[in-house]
Amino acid sequence: MRIHSSAIHYFDAVRRARSIREAARRLNVASSAVNRQILKLEDLVGTPLFDRSASGVTLTAAGEILAHHVIVVLQDLDRAKAEIDALKGARIGHLTIGAVDGVCTSLLPSVLVELTKRAPRITVVVDSMGSAAIPDKVQNGLADIGIAFNLPRSPELRQIFVAKFKLGAIMAPDHPLAGRASVSFGDCADYPMVYASNDLSIAQLLEPLITSSKRTIDPMMRTNSIDLMRQLAMQGTTIGFQTLVGLERPIALGELVHVPLDSKGPVWSELGVYVRAGRSMPAAIDLFLKILVEEIQMIEGAG
Repeated sequence: MRIHSSAIHYFDAVRRARSIREAARRLNVASSAVNRQILKLEDLVGTPLFDRSASGVTLTAAGEILAHHVIVVLQDLDRAKAEIDALKGARIGHLTIGAVDGVCTSLLPSVLVELTKRAPRITVVVDSMGSAAIPDKVQNGLADIGIAFNLPRSPELRQIFVAKFKLGAIMAPDHPLAGRASVSFGDCADYPMVYASNDLSIAQLLEPLITSSKRTIDPMMRTNSIDLMRQLAMQGTTIGFQTLVGLERPIALGELVHVPLDSKGPVWSELGVYVRAGRSMPAAIDLFLKILVEEIQMIEGAG
């Protein structure tokens, strides 16, 4: 529904692609046409909106201000279109989700299957990324919904829902610590360990435990792959650290054990669902969020 100037849509495409040529490719128009619209918009605003270099373009301070306006306008246009479609009895829409790896592999499949059953004409894009990358994606309109662990509070984000899960040591069922009700980080330090890379929220949760252990500990490996950590734990004596999210199947099959960490009590990890603060939600996003929250509550209750 193109009711706004082409310059607005072209500006948003260049902002997302960080390249006039790439934006033109995505829009299926000539690069010169995109550049013309950007120059026209800059002339109208009275100042450059992008800094141009050989590697691409970046927003200027004025461009950042305009980008915020454009995100609001285009997202609200999506909402209006969805409401008009709803008047015609159609459940139509599109949403983009930025989510952490464990959520993509375990929680989202059942949510998306249910969404498809209820509204088969809603299309979805899912991007897997670390928690640290998700706020920027949501704030800049590159994701409608963010699902991440342990995000700091931000006025730019609205927290729709949050659930708490115990962080635990994951290991093979025959590991010496597998029969424990809980373990300390010191207990785990006597065995080979795999740490999460710093771009994963698990690293921040482990940092005070590592510091308080007062031991020099060199992990066998660091990785930002939750799945690699899981596979290593399942196949040998290695210990990894994760929440129960994403581990439901291997635990049910007896392939993996999750033993809660204890540091004068459980170590909690918060899984939050976020949208950009102040945005009006189209029906497609509302429906997805309803199904998602129900699924997270079920997993939280089982834990």
